Amino acid sequence: MKFKENPVLDGVCAVKLYDLVKLEGQTPKGFSVELRISEIKGEKMNKVVVVDFGSQYSQLIVRKIRELGFYSEIISCNDIEEYLADEKISALILSGGPESVYEENSPSIPAKYINSDIPVLGICYGMQLITHLSGGVVKPSGKREFGYADIKIKKNDIIFDGFSDTTVWMSHGDSVDKIPDDFEVLASTDECPFCVIKKQNIYGIQFHPEVAHTKEGKIILSNFLTKIAGIKPDWTMDNYIEHEIEEIREKTHNKKVICAISGGVDSTVMTALLAHAVGERLTAIYIDNGLMRKGETDGIRKAFNQGYNFNLEIIDASEVFLRKLAGVTDPEKKRKIIGNTFIEVFEKEAEKIGAEFLAQGTLYPDVIESISYKGPSHVIKSHHNVGGLPEKMNLKIIEPFRTLFKDEVREIGKKLNLPSDVINRHPFPGPGLAVRILGDITEEKLRILNEADYIMTEEIKKAGWYDKIWQALAVLTPVKTVGVMGDQRTYEHVLALRMVDSVDGMTADFIKLPYEVLGKISSRIVSEVKGINRVVYDITSKPPATIEWE
Repeated sequence: MKFKENPVLDGVCAVKLYDLVKLEGQTPKGFSVELRISEIKGEKMNKVVVVDFGSQYSQLIVRKIRELGFYSEIISCNDIEEYLADEKISALILSGGPESVYEENSPSIPAKYINSDIPVLGICYGMQLITHLSGGVVKPSGKREFGYADIKIKKNDIIFDGFSDTTVWMSHGDSVDKIPDDFEVLASTDECPFCVIKKQNIYGIQFHPEVAHTKEGKIILSNFLTKIAGIKPDWTMDNYIEHEIEEIREKTHNKKVICAISGGVDSTVMTALLAHAVGERLTAIYIDNGLMRKGETDGIRKAFNQGYNFNLEIIDASEVFLRKLAGVTDPEKKRKIIGNTFIEVFEKEAEKIGAEFLAQGTLYPDVIESISYKGPSHVIKSHHNVGGLPEKMNLKIIEPFRTLFKDEVREIGKKLNLPSDVINRHPFPGPGLAVRILGDITEEKLRILNEADYIMTEEIKKAGWYDKIWQALAVLTPVKTVGVMGDQRTYEHVLALRMVDSVDGMTADFIKLPYEVLGKISSRIVSEVKGINRVVYDITSKPPATIEWE
C-alpha cells in the first residue's frame, strides 16, 4: 500500500484529530462511537486481554505484548463479565495493583474466569488474586521486596524456555503464604518462596516481566502466549491498515466525514488513512484558535493548497476561543472550554457540509491519563478532547487510534509513505499554547511564548538535536523575577524549557542537552523576546511529573 500515489501532505504541516471517549465510564447522551479497534479485530485476530486492577504498569504489559506481535487491550476488572460475554479472547493476563486481595472491597473478578478454558497469567497482584480465589492464602510479607531479586528455578517448565537471566524486578508488600491445592511451585527467591506457580494453563508470577528492569521478561510473556496459550503472533500494522480502511468504508457508507487539522503526528496519519478510505467525502477542517505555534496556519494553508483528493476548510475562530478563555486560570477549565468550543465549531461546519461523522485520533496515553476507566487507577488530567467535551453531540464518532501508542502511529505513517519530517515531528497538545501558559491567557503572553518556542525549536534543529528529542516545549510561567538589561532593572517572566525522551508518552526522562545548546537558546530568548528575562530547564522525569506542565 503506497500513499505517495495519492498524497495528502508534503511535510510542511501536521494534523491533529480530536478523540472522544467515554466519560467516567459512561457513554454521554448523544455520543455515537462508530469505530473501535476491538470491533475491527473481533474473530479475525487473536486477542490478549489485560485485566487491570489499578496498576501503573498495565499499559506496559499491553505494549510488550504488541511488540511480540499479538493484539492486546486493557479492560477494567469491573467490566470483565460484560466484556467477555461479547468477546472471544485467546488469553487473560491479570495485572498488578496497589491493593491487598484479602481486604474487603479489594478489586477482583469472578472465580469462574480462573478455572475456564482460557489460559491465565497473573502478575504480582494478579498472582495473589489467583491464589486467593483458588483457596490459597495471601498475607503481608515479612520483608517487602522492591527492586531487583534473583529467582531460583525449582522445576523446569516451558514458561522458562530460553530464559537465562534470572534477575527480575519485584514490587510487592504482600506475598503468597500457602499455594492452592493442585498448584505447584516453579520458582522462588530468598524472600518469596512462591515466586512462580502453576496449575495446568494457569500461571502466577510475583515479579514484573513487563518492566525493562526484568531484562528477559518478554521471553516469559512470549512463552506464555505461544507455548501455553497456543497463539500465533498475527498483530501487524499492515493488518491494522487494511482492517481500518475496510471498517471506515463500511461504517461511513457514502456519507461525508470531517476531521480536524491542528498540529500533530497522530492526525497526519489519520488523515492519510481517511483519504484512502473515503477520498473526496473527507473534509479536513483547520480551526485557528489563536493558540497555535508561530507560522502554523500559513504552513497548513501552503501545504494543502495543491489540489489533494479531499477538501480543506480553514476557519479563523481565534477571537471566540480567546474570549471564552479570558481570565481562566484553572487548566482543567481551559481544556473543557477548548474541547466544547472545538465541537461547537465542528458541528456548525459539519451542518454546512452535510457531514455525519467526525474522525478523531487521540492516543492511548491521553485516554489513560484522562479517564479512570480501567478499574481503580487515578485520573491524571483531562485532555481537552477526552474529558472536555459536551454531553450531547450530533456527530457520529470514528476513533480508530484510541488504543494505539505514538510509536505505533508513527509506524503506520511510515507504511503510508508519509514524509519523515511529519512522522518524526514532536507531539503538540491539542489545546495548543493554552496549557503552556500557566495562569490566564492574553494576546501578549501568546506573543511572548510564540517567539520563545520558535527560537527553542530553531536552535535544537540547528544543533542536530531535534530528532534525538521525543518532545521539546517552552512554558511561560506566571513567575516574574528581577533582571538587568542595558544597566536597567527589569521585572519580567521566567520561561521554562522542557525536553524529554520517551517511546509512548507514558514515561519519560529529561534530555541531557549540552550546556552550549541550552546557553544559546537562553541567550537568544532573553535578548530577542521582550517579556522574558530568565530561562530555566526542567530536569524532572515522568513520573513523578507529567510531560506538559498543565
